[in-house]
Amino acid sequence: MTDRAPQHGPRTGHRDLTQGPILSTLLIFSAPTLASNILQALNGSVNSIWVGRLLGDSALAATANANVVMFLLFAAVFGFGMAATVKVGQAFGAGNTDAARRTFGTAIGLCVGLSLVLGPLGWIFTPHLLTLMRTPPEIFAFALTYLRLIFVAMPASTITVIVGMGLRGAGDAQTSLRFMVVSVVLDIALNPLLIAGFGPIPPLGIAGSALATAIASYAAMLGLVVYVYARNLPLRLRGRELAYLIPHAAELRYILIKGLPMGAQMLMISASGLIMIGLVNQEGAMLSAAYGASLQVWTYLQMPAMAISAALSAMAAQTIGAGLASRLGKITRAGLILNISITGTLTLLLLAFDRPVLTLFLGPTSPAVDAARHIQFLASWSYVLFGMTIVLFGTMRAGGVVLVPIAVLGIAMYPVRLGFYAAAYPALGPDALWLSFPVGSAAAVLMATIAYRRPGWRQKARVVDQDECSEESQADGDCSGRMAPAL
Repeated sequence: MTDRAPQHGPRTGHRDLTQGPILSTLLIFSAPTLASNILQALNGSVNSIWVGRLLGDSALAATANANVVMFLLFAAVFGFGMAATVKVGQAFGAGNTDAARRTFGTAIGLCVGLSLVLGPLGWIFTPHLLTLMRTPPEIFAFALTYLRLIFVAMPASTITVIVGMGLRGAGDAQTSLRFMVVSVVLDIALNPLLIAGFGPIPPLGIAGSALATAIASYAAMLGLVVYVYARNLPLRLRGRELAYLIPHAAELRYILIKGLPMGAQMLMISASGLIMIGLVNQEGAMLSAAYGASLQVWTYLQMPAMAISAALSAMAAQTIGAGLASRLGKITRAGLILNISITGTLTLLLLAFDRPVLTLFLGPTSPAVDAARHIQFLASWSYVLFGMTIVLFGTMRAGGVVLVPIAVLGIAMYPVRLGFYAAAYPALGPDALWLSFPVGSAAAVLMATIAYRRPGWRQKARVVDQDECSEESQADGDCSGRMAPAL
């Protein structure tokens, strides 16, 4: 293997998305992203089931509080990782392996440096964060222990994510998926053993769940790094290349300029989630637990739309580049049809079988089950509207539109959603919280539709790299019950 490939040549794995049937192509092309994101979410869901069933509602509510905080902190890291993925892909497309390694080294150095700063700060300021979130006294101790230990895992999680995103930019999505499986299996297996104790292992309670996540994160990180060097994969850094870990000015500028908007959008969305859980916490531990279980379910409701949007962005980018304007509207319609069909079906199934699903997290005798069912009935269908919004954004991003999605989501999640809550709470009580989700989603899809139908962006559409469009689509996801954004 040579360190520097020829300077020109097609990127491996390229697929022509401008030909053939649109609907089936979009469905097939979005399937791997959906599978990866489901696997990522499954880890958090199974752990929540262990915590809820073994430790009770208060412990489950504590993990929901912690996940929203961690999603907020990971948002910036993911924004930078997305930007690096795009540039790594472009460098490999041009046959310039050294440039790809330089970008990758800068991304690793920047994001690991951030995590090494944020981890200790998080440990120190966790009590203050939980106080700001109005965490109920019944769950405060659980949340404090859990979140502090999760901060310990942050450097390992960051390295694993950035290496995986870099490999994906190089056209290798399988390696990171393998070690995601390792992390998930270890985490799921260790959770009950460390929570309840086994043999010489004492019962550690909520600390055991967080410790299981930390152990799985470091094991996956070490395994991934060893694998990259053992297989001599293109992004491994050796000798003088280790200096690339010190962020290079030009590379850093690109990653910051491209990554900050994506990171800012995720920060904006996750900050909204932080505010919402603070408002829920005011209603007491029982509703906090019900909301925590609902968040886990909502994670899956939004994933089909996110995968469809990412695939649609890549298709639309190629279509704009090929000058096939008439095909663009058909791609968007196909995305909307898929979203309504898949997300709508999942929502109906959830509402039909909500009790057994929620009982997995809360236990059959928990009073929070009925409260969670009520939340699901009022709010779950908002994710159909949410999906329509990000499908429209997926097409627009392919034409270079980046500010409209941020503005629309910002308006929908703050003045609309929080404004509705403030105005309706005196009359509706906690129901104002759950109804604010569909109200905000309806406002978002209305604004997105108006923006999409305006002809200006089509006339000014510029060709955007299809991988950049796909990465930006992942910035739309609501934090729901996840600890980190979708990959």
